[in-house]
Formats: sequence, C-alpha cells, structure tokens
Amino acid sequence: MDNSEQSGDTALEHDHDHSHEGHDHSHEGHSHADEAHHHHGPVLNPECTRELVLDIPAAEVSKAYKAVAANYRRYAKIPGFRPGKVPEAVITRRFGNDIRKEVIDTLLPERFNKAVLELGIKLVGQPQVAELTLNDGEPLHAKALFEYLPDFSIEGYQGVHVEKPTADVAEEEYAAELTQLRESRATIEPVEDDRALTDGDWAQISYAGNVKDDEAAPPVAGEDALVEIGGKETLSAFNDALRGAKVGQELQVEVLYPADYQEPKLAGKTVAYNVTVKAIKKRIMPELNDDFAKELGNYETFADLEKRIREYLTNRKQASVEEDTRNRLLEALAAKFVFPVPESLVQQQIDMRLERGLRALAAQGMTEDQMRKLDFTRLRGAQRDGAMAEVKSALILDKIAAAEGLTITEEEVDREVHMAALQSREPVEQLQARLTADGGLARIREQLLREKTAHLLYERLPA
Repeated sequence: MDNSEQSGDTALEHDHDHSHEGHDHSHEGHSHADEAHHHHGPVLNPECTRELVLDIPAAEVSKAYKAVAANYRRYAKIPGFRPGKVPEAVITRRFGNDIRKEVIDTLLPERFNKAVLELGIKLVGQPQVAELTLNDGEPLHAKALFEYLPDFSIEGYQGVHVEKPTADVAEEEYAAELTQLRESRATIEPVEDDRALTDGDWAQISYAGNVKDDEAAPPVAGEDALVEIGGKETLSAFNDALRGAKVGQELQVEVLYPADYQEPKLAGKTVAYNVTVKAIKKRIMPELNDDFAKELGNYETFADLEKRIREYLTNRKQASVEEDTRNRLLEALAAKFVFPVPESLVQQQIDMRLERGLRALAAQGMTEDQMRKLDFTRLRGAQRDGAMAEVKSALILDKIAAAEGLTITEEEVDREVHMAALQSREPVEQLQARLTADGGLARIREQLLREKTAHLLYERLPA
C-alpha cells in the first residue's frame, strides 16, 4: 500500500509568484533537472473544492506595508545611504515586489487557515489564488480555491468480506524448495563409463558454427561448453543430436533459433554447427543429511534445516496471501463506498509512483538525458488509475482507523525509522532529523496506521 499525502501546505500560492520557496523538487539519486514528471497547478475536483473570499481593511494593509518596509529600511544596504537612513521612497522603488510578497504572507495565510478551520473541513493540496487585489492604502481582496477531504460514510464496513485463502504450505511446495536447495549445491562430475549420452547427462562439447544466409555474420564458436541433455534450457536440436552420442564423436547440427532468443545476434537465425563431444558428466545431488544442513548455515541437524525451511515458506506464503487478500478487500471497500477524491491527492500519488519508477530506471543505468526524453504525459496518464485506487484505499483506511480507535506508538515509529536507517546505511540520528524536518515522520506514522488497520480487517475475515 502506498502512502498518500493528505494534508497540504496552507501557505497560499500566489498567481504572480512561482518560485515555490521551501518546496524541494530534488530527488535522491538523480535531479531530473527539467522536472518534466511533476504536475504543476493541478485541475481541482469540483466535487470537493471550496471557494474562500478574504477581504482585509485598508488600515490593516497599510499597517502591514509600513512594518515590512520599516524592516527593509532598517537592514537594507544601498550605496550612498547609511544603514537605517534610506528614504522610504527608495526602499519602495528598490524592493517593491519583495515587500508586496511579504505583506501577502503576513496578512493571508493566518486568516486563510482560520477561515478553513471555522468551516470544519480539512484542506488538502495547495490553495490556488483566483483573485488578488493588493495596493498600499487600499483593502486587500483575495479569492482562493482549495480542495478538502470529503466526508463520506463507512457504515457497514465490518460486513465487507472477500475470500481468505489458506496460507498452509503444501508438501509439494516444501519438496520444491528443498529440490532448489539441493540443486544449488549439486556438483558436475565426469562419467568414467564408456556409454552414450542420455537425458539428465551433461555433455562437454566444443563447437564451431556459421550463420546460414548471412556471410557477414561472424562465426559462432566455443570450447568446453556444458549442455544438459533434455534440460529445459537446451534447444531441442541439440537434445536430438547429442542424445545417444559418445565421447569423441563429431556431429553436424543445424539449429534454428527462436525469434525471441536471449542473444539478439542469434535470434531468428539458422546456424550450422560442427560439434565434438569431449566428455560426459553427471550432476551429483547432495545427500539430505546433517552434513548438508551444516553446509547451508548454522544448523546442527537436517531436522533443524527442515524446520527453518518450513517456517520460511509459511511466513512467505502468509505474507503473499495477506497482501493479495487485503488488496481484494480494499477493492471491495472502494466499490461499496463511492465518494469524490481530491485531484491534488491523486497527482501527489502519481508523483510518488513515477519517482519510484524513475529510481528503478536509474538503478538499471538510465541517464538523466534519457529520462528527459520520456513521454511524461503518457506516463502520468498510465499511472492515474492505480494512483486513484491507492488514494481511495488510504482515505477509507483512515476513516476505519478512526472508527476503531487505532493508534501508532512512538516505539512503532522508532522501529520503522531504525529499519529504514539500516536499509539506507544512514545514521539513525541523521535520518531522524531529516524526517522530522521534511514531515517524513508524520508520513511514516500515517502509513503504519493504515497498515495496522488493513491487517486488522484481514484478521477479521472469516476463514
């Protein structure tokens, strides 16, 4: 489940000022200098948008102008004037735009926040100023549009159920895991007997081949390659040619590679090979005993290993079943409770999903120049449905958490921060300070509460 930011910065965004002071667009790992993947000035959802008009008397506007200008006058350093002695007209001419912005920040945010509080609704996203009239000595008039969290009912959520599959581990699953462990420790040993190759053997071969109908293609050759007869990764042409062959035998093999073959230079090509069988080898699987267990870790007996494998499989299956069931349950809840979703929350969630995707691409070696060429409009559109579903799920879970009286303790938050510090190899104190400064701790607490709520709903499902 992804985290959806639910409370926006209540500082008003002026239509004349797009500096976004205090909003950090840099991202760990890569800067994305063009910021092409961010959505600025989202269209608001009219179903959960309110309009707020603020009118402030001229006397208060003049008082604010004087106070801000006096502060500039006190500290401004302008050639030809002593500090504190710069004429007010010079200050106004030199710093007029800056003074105007500070007056707005002095007068509007506090009154806006108070007015929203009196409305009894919770603001989300960034307010958008639709009208703003401000001149020294005149009344200030502002009209702001903003989205808010919709009020919706979750009555009957306890009765929403989905199938809850069993998380029991079948013996076939245990056997398959044990087989994988044995195969990981298997050795390839030479066969001394004078016999022909058969399924399950490994042929050690040398080969030389030419791509047919392509004289420019370089020859294909190799020495001491190991080929498993009848193996699922072995092409049928090699299986057919090598099955029944003996050491020293020379073979001619024509191989048509599939169009989606993993090596592009061979995909869809036909290669004529001369193959020499140099040796027959057999994969020797280790015995399932105490020695095998000790090789795999801190186990005294095979019974200890078996217990640990079963515990691992049970935990893995339990986590997988719970995640799948919770997702289906949240889909069912979202289908039952229909309500408008603030567009700003959807856009924030799209940003988060894209950021994860970009980090993954950067980890795979994609450069910033390559990222700039991506079609972010298309990418954003492709993320919309998933982001909408995640936001709806988060809002529903928040409602249910409140109804159930669920909370998150400081110990739970600290444990999550310590885990994050281990994963990022960052000192805990440094990470704690950073998360405190950027609001990350609140987001962690929010996400932990949603996880706890979802787990409670899962546990209550009838088996």
